[in-house]
Amino acid sequence: MIDLRSDTVTLPCKNMRRLMSNAMVGDDVYGDDPTVNELEHYSAAIHGFDASLFVTSGTQANLLAIMAHCDRGEEYICGQNAHNYRYEAGGAAVLGSVQPQPIENEADGTICLDKIRAAIKPNDFHFAKTKMLSLENTIGGKVLGLDYLKSARSLTKKFGLKLHLDGARVYNAKVALDVEITEISKQFDSMTVCLSKGLGAPVGSILLGDEEFIEKARRIRKMLGGGMRQAGILAAAGSYALKNNVERLAEDHANASYLAQRVNELPGFDSSKYQVQTNLVFLDVSEEVDIASFSKAMYEQGINITPGYQGMRLVTHSGISRDDIDVFIDKAKVYFNC
Repeated sequence: MIDLRSDTVTLPCKNMRRLMSNAMVGDDVYGDDPTVNELEHYSAAIHGFDASLFVTSGTQANLLAIMAHCDRGEEYICGQNAHNYRYEAGGAAVLGSVQPQPIENEADGTICLDKIRAAIKPNDFHFAKTKMLSLENTIGGKVLGLDYLKSARSLTKKFGLKLHLDGARVYNAKVALDVEITEISKQFDSMTVCLSKGLGAPVGSILLGDEEFIEKARRIRKMLGGGMRQAGILAAAGSYALKNNVERLAEDHANASYLAQRVNELPGFDSSKYQVQTNLVFLDVSEEVDIASFSKAMYEQGINITPGYQGMRLVTHSGISRDDIDVFIDKAKVYFNC
């Protein structure tokens, strides 16, 4: 199956599977799993933080960050398109009693700093107390530049806010910007890194911050049922991903650009309005195209796509080659008789 739905469908390679099968394990709730401990120490060091916590998902990592930074009845500011606002089932509000204050994202994925400043609540008991700004990099495949991150950092320092990064695809941003990961991470009080998207691990994310923050997050993780036992089997995959699968993301970016060009050969498909910066390709689909029928026909021929995602979204990853893209376009052309 040529699966263009998401980079979450990546499969662990043979070397990763070998490390998983041979991983030393222990009870992580007791702090006894040596492979988890190694991943947490390693990830903290390479990202420039004091401590790290291995968790099951990016959604859990973001929720832990929000709940560790904000108390009940407080709020965090984020983008209208932020994953931890739109796509994480309202967890911050439901489970943390923390109010999100969304602000529309600009076309480049940023949030206008003047609008952020205006949204910060005054010190008045009528209002929820603003405690945190959450940014996402990348967001919708768009990369937030270093100058913007520095400006956001200055703003949060001025108002005494914590600055959190949802870094689900932060390594795509690192590769696109051609910088060390610490050039991004050093601007933040906390950040998440998803290991199971383009980096190719089967499960898991890491949450990074100072020791006090991580200890608070560890307690909340247990409260949410996120404590794990012999999790070293999964942590071994995460360590392999961070050490071996970063630079290959450039191949995904190149394939995404190629896909964005070739998809315009199909009638009713147009990617020209959307700049491809990383591995996500967005395109408009004409009303004349029965996208549901097209998607069904492609699936029957071994190509899996998601219809109706802002027109359409196609995602490249380690399981997609340039030849796979050519196969998709050729089969689509046969479907459209062109």
